[in-house]
Amino acid sequence: MIRKMREGIFQRLSSETTEMKEHQETPEMFSGKQLRQLIFPLVVEQILAVFMGMADTIMVASCGEEAVSGISIVDTINVLLIGLFGAMAAGGSVVTAQYMGRRDEKSVARASGQLFLAIGGLSIFLMAVTLLFNQQLLRLIYGNISPEVMNNGRTYFYISSLSYPFLAFYNSSAALFRTSGNSKVSMQVSLAANLCNIAGNALLIYGLRMGVAGAGLSTLFSRILSAVVMVVLLRKQSYFPVEFRLRVDKAMLRQILYIGVPNGLENSIFQLGKLLLSSLTASFGTMAIAANAVASTICGLETIPANAIGIALVTVVGQCIGAGELKQARRYMGKLLKTAYIWLLVLNLSIIPFLKPISGLFHLSGETSALAVKLMLYHSICCMMFHPLSFCLTNGLRAANDVRFTMTVSICSMWICRIVLAYVLSLYFGLGLMGIWIAMTIDWLVRAIFFSTRVLSGKWCQYANRNLR
Repeated sequence: MIRKMREGIFQRLSSETTEMKEHQETPEMFSGKQLRQLIFPLVVEQILAVFMGMADTIMVASCGEEAVSGISIVDTINVLLIGLFGAMAAGGSVVTAQYMGRRDEKSVARASGQLFLAIGGLSIFLMAVTLLFNQQLLRLIYGNISPEVMNNGRTYFYISSLSYPFLAFYNSSAALFRTSGNSKVSMQVSLAANLCNIAGNALLIYGLRMGVAGAGLSTLFSRILSAVVMVVLLRKQSYFPVEFRLRVDKAMLRQILYIGVPNGLENSIFQLGKLLLSSLTASFGTMAIAANAVASTICGLETIPANAIGIALVTVVGQCIGAGELKQARRYMGKLLKTAYIWLLVLNLSIIPFLKPISGLFHLSGETSALAVKLMLYHSICCMMFHPLSFCLTNGLRAANDVRFTMTVSICSMWICRIVLAYVLSLYFGLGLMGIWIAMTIDWLVRAIFFSTRVLSGKWCQYANRNLR
């Protein structure tokens, strides 16, 4: 069914591409070279982002599985909270991309400035809440986990909370650079931050024996560096104007929130569901927590090409929509979707033979390592089949302002398939941690069906330019 769905989308979009070429009056907005220049740095940056998490996990693994588990439970919460202002950044980048497509520099400057104002206030608020209610949040979500895991989690949570504003400003700056088609800047800054993080881990974890606190401080310092450098570069660049003002522009902020709020709500509920599943995972013991942490880290690598292409779709489709080029938007959605599938096939088929040696890097016990390998193998197979249809197309629809449909489908699929089904499979059918992962991939399948149908129907086109005035 998925194969027929993919072929249907590729055939439909290919026929539209041929028709567009025959009747095209305007030149293509993005050449093959421009797409490569946009996507390749995004792939590298996604690898570096995953590698930063891997570096923390691998280097702190010498302190024991309790330390790995402590970082893992906090990272799950961090992803939820960071996703809130990440969604806001996505909303700002969609609006900015559409105005860039219109060549409206004044509106580009206003949208960029309001993005920083909104995301800065939100990140500071989240930092304050997590610092004040550190232990209460961990207890609420994870219940009675072992004292060692809780102590490590609290330490890492305190330190990582301080990095929220810096990560928010980095994400906003990076989103604006990508929107203009320049993803090389954020890649270079991310590389420097990763080197800083690794050096800090080596000094604080191995040299000063600071354990989880060392991993947290190293990550904090690297995020501060990233934010400062990106904001400085943004102020000096000449690709597009940015209006830095501490004044609310209600009209522009409303446009950003039109995209950002549904996206943020979708992302928050998605991550909240993952938190509930983390609590379920924790009930299976430290072995399950550690295996899940390691498998999740490696599986993050397996989806990198699709994630990068999804980010690129915001820029490409957003600018096409702003310029009124719906046919070009359709064409690029099909072209980049096909590219995502090719990359995922090559990457995952290359990783599968090395799953056991990779698992050995984390110093897990034999039983924990075997479980992690089983999870990673299952994920690799499903990733090659479902992931691009489930997540790449979503960004294309969002960039065309079709945000309420994507939000509704994602939330319903998350709760019905990933949450309810996870409890049924893991507890009622006794599949344990594997049941949670099976429910996750069923969620992917449902999303793929709905988003593919939406693209093929063409209903998303009626929302194009709806948000711009």
